[in-house]
Amino acid sequence: MTILAFILAGTLAAATPMLLAALGELIVERSGVLNLGIEGMMALGAAIGFVVTYQTQNPYLGFAAAALGGIALSMVFATLALALTANQVAAGLAIGVLGQGMSSLLGKPLESQTLNAPDKLGIPGLADLPVIGPLFDQDIVVYLTLALAVAIWAVLNHSKLGLIIRAVGENPSAARAVGFPVLRIRLAAIAFGGALAGMAGAYASTIYTPLWADGMIAGRGWIAVALVVFGTWQTGRIVFGALLFGALSLGGLIGQAAGVGLPSQFLASIPYIVTILMLAVISSNRRRMRLNTIASLGQPFSN
Repeated sequence: MTILAFILAGTLAAATPMLLAALGELIVERSGVLNLGIEGMMALGAAIGFVVTYQTQNPYLGFAAAALGGIALSMVFATLALALTANQVAAGLAIGVLGQGMSSLLGKPLESQTLNAPDKLGIPGLADLPVIGPLFDQDIVVYLTLALAVAIWAVLNHSKLGLIIRAVGENPSAARAVGFPVLRIRLAAIAFGGALAGMAGAYASTIYTPLWADGMIAGRGWIAVALVVFGTWQTGRIVFGALLFGALSLGGLIGQAAGVGLPSQFLASIPYIVTILMLAVISSNRRRMRLNTIASLGQPFSN
C-alpha cells in the first residue's frame, strides 16, 4: 500500500513536464507545423527557470522567465520554418541542439545547487482518502496543467478558434482564401508551444527535481513529441500517455531502490520503451490515423 501510495502521489507530478510540452506541441502541429526542437526549448526553460528562481527565490518569476525563454527560442524556429520556409525537421533539430547548448552554458555556474520546492495543495476531504488520497495532494502546477488539458480539448473541438487552427493545419491555401492569416496563426501557435515547453522545463528543474544538473530533461521533449504523434493528435490520448510514462518512471525508481537484479540503465529505459509501445498499439488503427493526421503537417507555406 505504501508503494501504491507513492506511485499515485508521484504519477501526476512525473507526467506534468511531458504533458505541458505535449499540449503546446499539439497546438503547433494542429496548425500544420512540426517542431522537433521541444527538447531544446525544455532544456533552456529548465536552466532559465532554475537560475531566476535561485536568484530571486520567486518561482513565479522563474516560470515567467522560462516561458519567455521558450518563446524566444521558438521564434528562432519560426523564422527558419515560416519566414525562410526551411525544412521543418532540420530546423527543429538545429533548435533542439541550440537550446541544449544554451542550457548547459546558463546552468553551469549553479551545477548541483538546490531549491526549496513550493508546498503542495491538498484538496480538502479528498487528500485524506485512503490509497487514492495522494492523487489530490499536488502542487499548483499539476492542477493547472490538467485544467489546461481540458481547456485545449474544448478549444480544439468546440470553438471557432479551434476550427481556425485546424483549418490552417489541414488546408492552409483554402484557409488563406477565406481570409485567415495563415502565417500569423502558425506563428502564434509556435509561440504558445514554446511558452509551454519552457514552463515544462522550469517545472522539471524547480519543482519536480529542485536542483540543477546538466542534461536533466533527459529526453522528455522527445517523449512529448511522441505523445502527440502516437496519440493521434487527440488530447485524451496524450494525457493517458503522459500519465503512463509518469507511473512507469516511478516504478523504475522503485525497482532500482529495491535492488531488482537488472541493470539500472535498463530499468531507467523501461518507461520510454513501454510508453512508445503502448501508444503505437493505440495508433495502430490505420483508418483512425488517416482520419486524424494533419494534412499539411511539416509542409512549408508562403503567402
